[in-house]
Amino acid sequence: MKRRTLIGALAASAAALVLALPASAQTWPAKPVKLINPFPAGGGTDVFARPYAGKLSNNMGQSFFIENLGGAGGTIGAQVAAGAPADGYTFFIGAIHHTIAESLYTKKTYKLETSFEPVTVLGYVPNVLVIHPKHPFKTVDELVKYMKANPGKLNFGSAGSGASHHLAGELFKRVAGVDMVHVPYKGIGPMMTDLLGGVVDLSFDGLASASAQIKAGKLIPLAVTSEKRNPLLPDVPTMVELGYKDFTMTTWYAVWGIKGTPQPILDKMHAETLKTLADPDIKKIWDQAGATAGGQSPKEFATFISSEIAKWGKVVKDANIKIDN
Repeated sequence: MKRRTLIGALAASAAALVLALPASAQTWPAKPVKLINPFPAGGGTDVFARPYAGKLSNNMGQSFFIENLGGAGGTIGAQVAAGAPADGYTFFIGAIHHTIAESLYTKKTYKLETSFEPVTVLGYVPNVLVIHPKHPFKTVDELVKYMKANPGKLNFGSAGSGASHHLAGELFKRVAGVDMVHVPYKGIGPMMTDLLGGVVDLSFDGLASASAQIKAGKLIPLAVTSEKRNPLLPDVPTMVELGYKDFTMTTWYAVWGIKGTPQPILDKMHAETLKTLADPDIKKIWDQAGATAGGQSPKEFATFISSEIAKWGKVVKDANIKIDN
């Protein structure tokens, strides 16, 4: 009952906001709207971006389409988005990776907090330590014991240098006192292909993109990185439970406008996003991905971004991770 009340309140609030917007926003969108996803198709971002775009298209009577531009931990697509016209016909769907990139990529030509206009978070999802079933390890303890006896023999894949999967792996190396080789890809899609093929040994993938492979028995989950166990994997322990008290990480996906986008359009995009997140079909997809919906105000989102940049900047510094792009 509480869930239905909350969903109804969100939908009513979104509808009221749309009706209160100036006439200039009421005419938008008059043509297709591009949503730049800075990762290849098939990754965790797509799990949320494509249903979101589909609902926006249905609700607003105009096409919202995804353009995948992967590479360099999501910074290539972000750079393209930052240079797009601020006319309301390009938006950016980024992720936690972009707050990490602020302290990693010293030569990128954009700044997350000044090149974009915050809209809101679409969803939060934990990472999960998954390993290829060719390995005999059934617990993190067994994995760590093997790694300590065989330093550098195993590798771990990520969506790219500086992605959350990369930092999770580096953090694991540090807190567990082990060594493994990082294998960066241009997105989770390509990495998942090699992980399923046994080329990559393990990964701290987002539950959204890994859950289907776990259910199919193609990947073995050893631990989740959230503070509490996830309903999709109730028998899988958290890293905190296993004694790694500071090992928590939640991957999140969010929407930004381009800096300078007219405020009435940003307001309407936020209102329509709240309406979309309250949709039962979207709620079902988020639940199946083990995700929690976002929906905070742009101001709250901006504050959250600042805190994430500071948090991951410290992790990058402590792990002495350096990337020049």
